[in-house]
Amino acid sequence: MTTRNTLAFDTATARRIEANYLTPEVVAQRREIMRRLELKPGEHVIDIGTGPGLLTDEMARAVGPGGRVVGIDLSNEMLAMSRVRCAAQAWVELGQADAVTLPFAKATFDAAVSAQVYEYVGDLARALAEARRVLRPGGRLLVLDTDWDSIVWNTSDRPRTTRMLTAWKEHVIHPHLPRTLGRRLKDAGFVVEDIGVFTLVNSEYGQHTVSHGLAALMAAFVPGRQGISEAEVAAWVADLRELGAADNYFFSLNRYLFLARNP
Repeated sequence: MTTRNTLAFDTATARRIEANYLTPEVVAQRREIMRRLELKPGEHVIDIGTGPGLLTDEMARAVGPGGRVVGIDLSNEMLAMSRVRCAAQAWVELGQADAVTLPFAKATFDAAVSAQVYEYVGDLARALAEARRVLRPGGRLLVLDTDWDSIVWNTSDRPRTTRMLTAWKEHVIHPHLPRTLGRRLKDAGFVVEDIGVFTLVNSEYGQHTVSHGLAALMAAFVPGRQGISEAEVAAWVADLRELGAADNYFFSLNRYLFLARNP
């Protein structure tokens, strides 16, 4: 699902991602996903890219023991986190699988979710075809992905930040996926029922904020890309910290939600 130029989901990265997903902004993002998905008790749902298992856990609570939740991921580190988080819910199944080859029979699930996953998938047409194949007629697919040009980040050195963000885009295969996702879903045979946007906003810089976590992920990924040195990364992070201390900090990022149905 990834290439050598995309983000490597090793233990350190998995821990950074988990911390980021626990921020209030991403907690609110999960609430919005759940609101739009409208899961009912007893439904069967697949989480394509379970990550640290936070959304998988919430979906399991929604469908209850009469339902079924399957979470897949390519990362063993992410699956280990998910297994710990969902250990008490016997109706949750977790396993290693790729979004382009879902190991399930046709028409297995009532719903599918893919949050911040398809932007990493090279053969997206095949992945969407697989999602439709495992959904029952009338089943719904909710996709959330980021357009990485939507970042607004106050900075004292705009050219340096632009280079940082350009290098960061290399962590995904489709950095602007929402722009074409509606057409791709229709080409896969889905009916797109709703498109929405969820904006993450920070006016301060601290460990509890999503932008602090994003900055940590970027700082680990970008050195050596676009000619960026470790020293430049350290200066960039220091600038964010100083802007926060001076009460002059601002960050926002858009994530887009697509709700589609298998006719």
